[in-house]
Amino acid sequence: MKNVFEIASAVQSGKMTAREAVLQSLQKIKELNPQINAFVEVWPEEALKRADEIDARREKGEKLGLLAGVPVGIKDNILYKGHKATCCSKMLENYVAPYNSTVVEKLLAADAVIVGRTNMDEFAMGSSNQTSVYGPVHNPVDFDRVPGGSSGGSAAAVAAGMVPAALGTDTGGSVRQPASFCGVVGIKPGYGRISRYGVVAFSSGADQVGVLAADVQSAALMLEALCGRDVNDSTSLDEPVPAFSQSFTPDIKGLKVGMPKGFLDNLGEEVKEKILAAAEKLKTLGAQLVEVDVPHAKYSAPCYYIITSAEASSNLARFDGIRYGYQAKDAKDLNDQYELDRAPFGAEVKKRIIIGSTALRASNYEACYLQAVKVRELIKRDFAEAFKNVDVILTPTSPTTAFTLGAHKDNPLAVYLADLYTCQGNIGGLAGISVPCGNDKLGLPVGLQFYGPILQEEKILNAAYHFEKAL
Repeated sequence: MKNVFEIASAVQSGKMTAREAVLQSLQKIKELNPQINAFVEVWPEEALKRADEIDARREKGEKLGLLAGVPVGIKDNILYKGHKATCCSKMLENYVAPYNSTVVEKLLAADAVIVGRTNMDEFAMGSSNQTSVYGPVHNPVDFDRVPGGSSGGSAAAVAAGMVPAALGTDTGGSVRQPASFCGVVGIKPGYGRISRYGVVAFSSGADQVGVLAADVQSAALMLEALCGRDVNDSTSLDEPVPAFSQSFTPDIKGLKVGMPKGFLDNLGEEVKEKILAAAEKLKTLGAQLVEVDVPHAKYSAPCYYIITSAEASSNLARFDGIRYGYQAKDAKDLNDQYELDRAPFGAEVKKRIIIGSTALRASNYEACYLQAVKVRELIKRDFAEAFKNVDVILTPTSPTTAFTLGAHKDNPLAVYLADLYTCQGNIGGLAGISVPCGNDKLGLPVGLQFYGPILQEEKILNAAYHFEKAL
């Protein structure tokens, strides 16, 4: 399948129809989804009808949008009016969106074609896409391995060529880490760049919609269509949206790339080898490697899990069976009702609610939650200081390549550490992009990550674009 940029250009010029692009996508889904389980629901008739409408408008001479005819998947926590949005949880198994999220509105306005909803970790809590009520997603590179999470369905769909791009959400790396595991590009813009209106909340202070795509230019075009101020989201930024897909420079000579002290300490040898080779490749392209110090970044993971779990315990309190969520029909009394109404939550979701509620208890608040908030400010300050001396910061995306399904069943800490390098971006409010930088000896993809300051996504896109070309 062609990439986003190629499809949009071909449909706009009449060299290809939107129907042809959508049919190719639907055929790939039909062939591969039974093995991969990337999509939990597909809407073929609706997608083809929309494609035909786009083709009819082009034939009338109307100007089409940035994403004309591009088939796109959306994560199952993004609302699309009249369609289910279950967060891959039994708790919301029958929930149908009553309105469109802002990102869906923007996709439709750009003339993209939404073909289905993608699998995810339940309520976006997980790093392997094994907690979904619809079953795990299989990595297209190796069906016995995880695709990463929580946006594993979107990453797998792009990696398998089912769609050229898909939307995910990134709270601690849930777009970038699966991009690394599946060998595709994943970008999380700075917090507030894309509206969260109509996206089911996990952690309101860290959630951000992101893009998974086959290449950097496609990710840039998608980002261009999605960013912007939204009156429905008070945290969205009222800032101009650059033409990201047209902002690539001729080269990256003189680009200052920050290399954090100690950032290779937690890596396996093969991942470390690929990251160091990538750094050398950047030098040959004219970039300058500069050592930077972000001393508090090593506390990002515990800081992230305390803050996001606390926010999750608050956000998910609404699913009580009275206002929202599953409602048991055979409760004996009120206590029984409370217990049964919450039973549909999976083990990982319950665990994080308990962690968050414990951190917010009066007896623990200052020692846990308040302390984590203070550390978050130190991490933000460290990155702000580092960016005074460099344009972008380079790190691995994940300390390992994709692990086998069920590998860490009895060791959840090992799964949490898959977010070691990505949660820094959410805690620090940074823009981050993962781009493939080679494969290990088993042929599993390794991801390289570029961080940039908020509102400077062009810098990380440009660095990733030139690295991708050189590789």
